[in-house]
Amino acid sequence: MRLEQSHRTERFGAVRIHELQRVIQLDSGDAPGTGSDGVVSHAAIRAIERELVVVIPCMNETRRVIEGVLSGIPHDCLIVLVSNSARQPVDRYEIEMQTVEQFCRAAERPAITVHQRDPGLAAAMKAAGMPELIDDDGLVRSGKGEAMLIGMAVAALTGRKYLGYIDADNYVPGSVHEYVKVYAAGLHLAANPYAMVRISWHSKPKLRDGRLFFNRRGRSSEITNSFLNRLIAEYSGFGTEVIATGNAGEHALSLELGLRMRLAGGFAVEPFEYLDLFEQFGGVLDAAHPEVMATSVPVLQIETRNPHFHDNKGEEHVQGMRMQALNVLYHSPISLPAVREAILEFMVAQGVLAPGQEPPHERIYPPVGSLALDLLRDVLEAEAGGFRVFGTGALAARASLPHSVL
Repeated sequence: MRLEQSHRTERFGAVRIHELQRVIQLDSGDAPGTGSDGVVSHAAIRAIERELVVVIPCMNETRRVIEGVLSGIPHDCLIVLVSNSARQPVDRYEIEMQTVEQFCRAAERPAITVHQRDPGLAAAMKAAGMPELIDDDGLVRSGKGEAMLIGMAVAALTGRKYLGYIDADNYVPGSVHEYVKVYAAGLHLAANPYAMVRISWHSKPKLRDGRLFFNRRGRSSEITNSFLNRLIAEYSGFGTEVIATGNAGEHALSLELGLRMRLAGGFAVEPFEYLDLFEQFGGVLDAAHPEVMATSVPVLQIETRNPHFHDNKGEEHVQGMRMQALNVLYHSPISLPAVREAILEFMVAQGVLAPGQEPPHERIYPPVGSLALDLLRDVLEAEAGGFRVFGTGALAARASLPHSVL
C-alpha cells in the first residue's frame, strides 16, 4: 500500500495529529518501502494483521450484510462481534452466531461473539471492576460506546497488540478490506507503541434524483470536526482544520494506548477519544502516564479510496450523534470559555437547548486496563451463555493474563 506522505502535524502536548493522508495505491507491489516514502510492504501489513483484533459492533443488521463484513476482514485478523441485537420475538443474535460459526468453518479461522445484554457479561464486567457499566436492570448499558468498550475488553483477553473497529452496517466488503489494510499500514508507519489510525471515508454516496451523489463529508462530522478544531485553535492561537475524523467509527489503535484510555457511552465515544487524548496527554492537566508523555501519541488520519455505503438511519440519528459529541466537548475540563459559549449558541440555534440551559453530561467509563482480566475471563466463560469462541487460538493462555494493566 502506498499512502500520501504527511507533511504537517498539529501538536497538543504529546499528541501529534497528522494532517489527512490519501491512499495513493491499494497495492504498491513488492517494494519494501522506507516508511518516509509512504510505502508499506505486504509483509509489514501482514505482520500487523496477525496481531490485530477487529471488533464489529452490531445491532439488528441483516445476515447478508454481516456476511459481507466478515468476508472483507483479512484472514489473519481475529474477529470479535459484539451484538446488541434483539433476542425476541426472533433471536437475531442466534442468527448472527450461526452466521459467524458458518463463516469460520468455511474460512478456517477463529472468531469470538458476545451479546451486550447477556447477564453473564454484566456479571463479568462487575466482578472485573467496572460496575459503572451496569444499568438498573443489572445488565450492560445499551450504546455504541459500551459495545466498543466490551470489544476492547475481549481484545485484551486475546494476547494481540492492536485493535480496530468496523461498523456492521457496511454494504461493501471491499471497503471493509481497505479499512483494515489502512489500519495495518498506518500502525506500521506510526512505529509507536501508543498510536491511533482514524479513517476518513472517500465519499458517502446518496441517491438523488435517480443518480448517485458522492458526498465528501457527513452531516455530523462537519460539526464535530469544526468544534474540535476550534478547541485546538483556542490553545494555539492559530486557526486549524487538521481534525477531519472526529466521528470516525472506523479506527484502530494499539492496545497499549487503548487500555489507558477512557471511553464515553453512546455516540459520544469517537469524538471523546480525541478529548481523552488531549486531557491525558495534552499537557494541560496532570499526566498519569509519564511513559506515554515521553513517547508521544501519533494520530494518523487516512482517507480511503472506497466509498462508504451504509443504511440511512435518519435525521434524528444524525442529530443525536452531533449533540452527544458536543456534550462531551462542552463538559471537558480542558474546554475553554470561548468554545463552551460557541457550543451553547449552536445548540440554542438548533433548538435542542433553551437559553440558559446547559448540555447534559455523557457517561465516561474508566479505562479497560483497570479491569481484572483474569476474573473477566473466568466469569465470562462460566456465566455468559452468549459468549462464544469459534475455532482455536482466539484467547491467550491464562497464565499470560495480568491482574490488571494499569
